[in-house]
Amino acid sequence: MTTSTFPDRWRKEPGARIEGSRPLDRSKVQAPGVVALPGGGFRLFYTAIGPGRPFPTCQGYILSAVSDDGLDFRLEPGIRLAPRPDVPHMSLRVLAPSVTRLADGRWRMYFESRGPATRPTVICSAVSSDLVDWEPEGGIRLAGYDGLGGPRFTPLPGGRGRLYCFAKTIEGVGPDGRPHRSTNVVSAISSDGLTFEFEPGYRMRSRTGEADSSGITAAEAHPPSHGRPWTMYFSAWQDVPPGTVVPPHPSEDPNAEAGGSSEDFAKASIAADMAGYRSRIFVARSDDGLDWDRGPCVVEGASYGSSDIDAVHAEDMSVVELEDGRLRMYYAACDSNGNWRVASAITDGAAAPKEA
Repeated sequence: MTTSTFPDRWRKEPGARIEGSRPLDRSKVQAPGVVALPGGGFRLFYTAIGPGRPFPTCQGYILSAVSDDGLDFRLEPGIRLAPRPDVPHMSLRVLAPSVTRLADGRWRMYFESRGPATRPTVICSAVSSDLVDWEPEGGIRLAGYDGLGGPRFTPLPGGRGRLYCFAKTIEGVGPDGRPHRSTNVVSAISSDGLTFEFEPGYRMRSRTGEADSSGITAAEAHPPSHGRPWTMYFSAWQDVPPGTVVPPHPSEDPNAEAGGSSEDFAKASIAADMAGYRSRIFVARSDDGLDWDRGPCVVEGASYGSSDIDAVHAEDMSVVELEDGRLRMYYAACDSNGNWRVASAITDGAAAPKEA
C-alpha cells in the first residue's frame, strides 16, 4: 500500500462556472464532466433540468458549454443527450457524464441511466465524432447491486479501461422509515470499452465516519502523473441529524414519473438535498488503482447559513490536468439557499511541464 503523502492544496476559484440561466437548466444544475479539447480549451458537460425539458416526465439530461480558459464558459444550444421514453432503463433521466477519446478519433460518454424508481440505475454509453451530436449505444454497459451510478472512466495502457462507479446496496429500513442504504465505490475492467467485468471487492467503502455516513456519490481515479501516485477524488455525503424527517427524493418515488412541472421535480429534489445532509470532496492514493488509502477533505463549504457557493454540498467532481501540471476540479455546488451550480477549484503552484 502506498505511503505517499497528500501534497496537493486546492484553492477555490471565485464565482460559478455554470449556473441555471435558460429554460433547459433553470431548475437545477449539477454533475459536471470536463474534457480538454485537442486544439485547446475545454468543453464542460453537465446535468440539468428546466421547463424546456423535451417531454413532461423527463427528470434530467446532459447539456454542454465551452471555454477557452476553463473559467468563462459559453453555453451551447440544445441537449447533448436526453432520456428515451421507449427505453425502460433510460426512460426518465441521464446524468453524470464521463467522456473519453477513442482510438479512431471519436468520443465515448459513459453516464448514469435511470428509468422508473422500481428499476435499479445502470451505466450506459453514447458515441460522438464532434462532442456535440451523441448517439446512444445499444444495451447496458454495467448493471448490478441495487443500482449503479456516478460513472468515471479511466483509460489504461494497452487500450483497456477501468470504470469506477458507486454501487448501491439496500440494507433494510432505518428507525425513521427510510431505506437504510450504502453506496460504496466499485470498479469494472474492459478491453473494448463496451463489455465490462466487475473487479472483486470494493475500491472505497462508505460509512467509515460521520462525513461519509450517507454514502459516496462519485469517485474519479487518475493514473500516476507528475510524481503523484494513483490519485482518486471522491465525494461523500454526511447523513441528516437523528430524527430528521427527510422528504422523498422524486427520483426514488414510484409516483414521480406521473408528470408535474420541472420546477416541481427540482423543488422536491432540492428539499431532500437540504434536509440536513452535507457533502464534501476527499482525496485518496493508491499504488495500483485498486487498493486505496484515504486522505483528507480537499473541498467543502462552511455549512448551512454560510455565504459559500458550496456551503451545503460539494460533490460529483471532474478533474482535468492543465498544461503546467496543475489540476482544475469542476464540481456540483449547493449554497445555503438550495441553489445548485457548477463551481471550480485549482491546485496551487505550477508543477513540471507534462512529460512528452
